[in-house]
Amino acid sequence: MSQNTDELLALTQAQLGEINEALESGTFQQVRRMLNGLQPVEIAHLLESSPPPSRRVLWRLVDKDLEGEVLQELSEEVQAQFLRGMDTEKVVAITEGMDTDDLADVLQRLPDRVIQEVLAAMDAQDRLRVEQVLSYAEDTAGGLMDTDTVTVRPRVTLDVVFRYLRRHDQLPDSTDSLIVVNSKGEYVGLLPLSRLLTSSPTSTVRELMRTDFEPIPAHMPENEVASLFERHNWVSAPVVDEDGIVVGRITIDDVVDVIREGADHSFMGMAGLDEEEDTFAPVSRTAPRRAIWLGINLLTAIIASAVINIFQGTIDKVVALAVLMPIVASMGGVAGSQTLTVMIRGMALGKIGRNNINWLLSREFLVGLLNGLLWAGLMAVIAGLWFEDMTIAAIIAAAMVINLITASVAGALLPITLRSMKIDPALAGSVALTTVTDVVGFFAFLGLATYFYA
Repeated sequence: MSQNTDELLALTQAQLGEINEALESGTFQQVRRMLNGLQPVEIAHLLESSPPPSRRVLWRLVDKDLEGEVLQELSEEVQAQFLRGMDTEKVVAITEGMDTDDLADVLQRLPDRVIQEVLAAMDAQDRLRVEQVLSYAEDTAGGLMDTDTVTVRPRVTLDVVFRYLRRHDQLPDSTDSLIVVNSKGEYVGLLPLSRLLTSSPTSTVRELMRTDFEPIPAHMPENEVASLFERHNWVSAPVVDEDGIVVGRITIDDVVDVIREGADHSFMGMAGLDEEEDTFAPVSRTAPRRAIWLGINLLTAIIASAVINIFQGTIDKVVALAVLMPIVASMGGVAGSQTLTVMIRGMALGKIGRNNINWLLSREFLVGLLNGLLWAGLMAVIAGLWFEDMTIAAIIAAAMVINLITASVAGALLPITLRSMKIDPALAGSVALTTVTDVVGFFAFLGLATYFYA
């Protein structure tokens, strides 16, 4: 973490401490001044860093003209908490002036009835724009785009373009190019602002526009959009429908949100949690969410215990087996998690497909084999000296090799298999992998022990 980031976090925590002290002392006017002196993103961070009782008080102290900007900076869950307490008129007022994509995101947190009431309260042009975004799935380019675009025709001169731009109060945020369309609104190319500003006013748009830039289809998944922006270092990109008509554009700030949410999803998914999990969510909401995956984990643990129970007689004869069992399962679990993490990341970045999966499987098999031989040899020496029994040393070594190979291959195969079954590998991968490594590890270790000690 950079020094600047550390300083920013320390400043935020200091601000939060000051505001909490003022809240406890009841000096609400002081809190109001402190709060509204911050940037909307900082206010949103302070709200998310506060427990629910303080959060509700702070929200009531936010200036009315800042509420919309603060709301769109909040996480989905915290947004939904505040929106649930608003009537239609309040929602209309608070969302006035929002970009179309941000407004669509906010509306999707509301019940269908409220959405229709909010749309009905808008003017016809704004309503049409929002309905266009809402017609696409939230996790697609269409759901991500902003309909606020500046388009020009290829046959006009740059002088005409300049006069047209001066009619605007301001250009949309992150505008680095103007979108060139024909008379039907179909995408033709892009006119970079750098070329517009440095070329002769008598030149035509057609002479200077870029035609090598492919627009983004509206139904493209958002993770693929993020990959394109990352690979090509785009600032913005036009979005077209199935007929090639420009319907909006995506900007880098939207893509940063997608990347962050994807990282949060992978990280939180490993624990079976939602990426929008509110740090200060109440017990009534937190406990049921965690209970679901705890229940699934209990089921997988019972399966592993059932395997152990099959070999109960062998364990009774050789007590050392009970001591060494966790080592086999633990090594397999760690090896599998390493592979699983790499695979899920590769899939999220669009780097893994049918053309390279066989190579990855071969690599993971060899990695599992080499690590298995290395650490199995070391564990065999430790077990032999510990229990003065070369048989048990050989058994745990063989079991570790088997489990590390299985874990590496399973860690590579599970994400692909789960995705083909329409199951999120970030959410279910770790649970499935734990089951595989525990069952295979216990079965290999205890099965070999039964064979040699029976």
